Amino acid sequence: MSPAKKASRKLPKKETRLKILVSSVVLGYEDLLESIYAILDQDYDVVMSHKGTLPVDPEISAMSSCVQAVDECDLFLGIILPRYGSGKEEAGGLSITHREAIRAIELNKPRWFLVHEHVAIARELLKPYRDETRTDGFHLKPGILFGKTPILSDLRVLDLYELAMRHDISEVKHRRGNWVQPYGPDDDARLFVNAQFRRYRDLADKYLPKLKDTAAIRTKVKGGKS
Repeated sequence: MSPAKKASRKLPKKETRLKILVSSVVLGYEDLLESIYAILDQDYDVVMSHKGTLPVDPEISAMSSCVQAVDECDLFLGIILPRYGSGKEEAGGLSITHREAIRAIELNKPRWFLVHEHVAIARELLKPYRDETRTDGFHLKPGILFGKTPILSDLRVLDLYELAMRHDISEVKHRRGNWVQPYGPDDDARLFVNAQFRRYRDLADKYLPKLKDTAAIRTKVKGGKS
């Protein structure tokens, strides 16, 4: 067959796969992320910064690239870990993973969250010392100082946890997409991912029809009208 004819042959059309963004801190949790990537990669287009599959625009900040990836994903998996993470653009600012979660909720992306048991336990242990007069996040009472530990690096991890549970909505009956699955051993996290995402055909049938009009979706993301 001539080179010209070879060039003219059409490659078989690849089936559209749902794109899932895995949002988490990386340092210290590489093995867990590797195994979750391996589970998801069988059926999904997996976007994960740890694996280098997150699209990077050299002309914008890392924060902006990550938030843009949330805009473009179909499904969102957030993993809330004891470390708060990096990428804060100013002192006291929010981390990349925190902003990714906020964006996923703003866009009402189909989303799932895992939370390490250390985070859930720390929240319960610190409840008696919480300053209930503050409505801008999890703060301790005046005079009580927070000390960073391997169990919890920053109180903003608890803010992220409560955001995932949609504590920003006062009426429990009005909360949607607020399931956050605690896990201890990494195997429990892998079990959750397997159980939720092996249902690829169910998820594809539910969400792919909503993704066909990509122009309309881009317009909505940019705040316009479809």
